[in-house]
Amino acid sequence: MSLYQEEISVGIMILGAVLVLIAMIGIVRFPDVFCRAHALGKGLTLGLMVLLFGIWLDPETEVSGLKVIAAIFFQFVTLPVASHLLARLSYEKNLPRVRRR
Repeated sequence: MSLYQEEISVGIMILGAVLVLIAMIGIVRFPDVFCRAHALGKGLTLGLMVLLFGIWLDPETEVSGLKVIAAIFFQFVTLPVASHLLARLSYEKNLPRVRRR
């Protein structure tokens, strides 16, 4: 049972790392601040939560289960707020949006 649980845990951690990588590529490649804030708020939150969930399922980290759950909770609370504040500040500063023709 432990071998299967470890394989599932590693698979979920790889999925979370891929989601974080996609979010980082979105932050670099998107044209304006509002799109980048969206990639930060959605992609990074989902990727980190999946990655931390995979760490929580790892059979060798049973002692730190409550710490991982707390980290998931605080990431879920703080990352969307940070991206919202970034978008709101750029809106208040009247930063231009990219218009494509």
